[in-house]
Amino acid sequence: MKKTFAAALAIVMIFSLSAVALADDGNVFIMGIDPEYPPFSYLGDDGEYTGFDVEVCQAVCDYLGWKLEIFGVNWDEKLVQLDSMECDCVWSGMTILDSMKEAGYVISEPYYDNTQVLVVKESSGLASSADLAGKIVAVQLGTSGEALLNGDLADLAATFGNIVTCDSFLKCFTELEGNAVDAVFVDLPVAASYAANHDGLLIIDEQLGAEQYGIAFRSGDAELCAQVEEAIQALVENGTYAEIASKSEYVDIVNNLLFLNTNENAA
Repeated sequence: MKKTFAAALAIVMIFSLSAVALADDGNVFIMGIDPEYPPFSYLGDDGEYTGFDVEVCQAVCDYLGWKLEIFGVNWDEKLVQLDSMECDCVWSGMTILDSMKEAGYVISEPYYDNTQVLVVKESSGLASSADLAGKIVAVQLGTSGEALLNGDLADLAATFGNIVTCDSFLKCFTELEGNAVDAVFVDLPVAASYAANHDGLLIIDEQLGAEQYGIAFRSGDAELCAQVEEAIQALVENGTYAEIASKSEYVDIVNNLLFLNTNENAA
């Protein structure tokens, strides 16, 4: 009985070691993204995921000799899915929150300065956040926008008639265009990207809540985070980062890209 158990255990160990070796040889890096978050991450016309974050991650993987795989997370459950090892990081216009650091997540250096804005229909006559008193506002679940309305901007939120939460920002805009809500509270670059491709929308000229984007890794993955950051710095230095940022799709985010602008200022 003992010999049989020992033999079985040896077989399990061999298969386990083989799996580890295969993973090491494959060097697969799984990037967790919000699949509906242009211009940072979204499904392109060719059916492949693209966006600024996706392109930079692909360049990082090319530089490090890794194979990139994309995993579309449920944004409200992104950290749960990261912890369950469905992806190696969450990298998709993710706001850096103190609560993430306090929970032990490894967070990269910030790479983007962001603010939140309100988007309304041009025909609505709404021109300020004050005009939204008693109105219905949509926000995406699990976003910093939702956190702000429940925290630092709670006083503003209290003036709204109601807040509707949706599981994607696209659904928020669908609600707006269908007159189910009066405004969408969303990240500025996402608002700019969406409004540029959909007529009749107005971004209210108020920037509400300063924040920064970063990349989240699991607790204990500081070395992996450092590898990715070092690769990004190399891409900044060799011009690849600026080349990606120069594409017309990313014109609305260029001025707020910290790595790019820090490098230019240093030069």
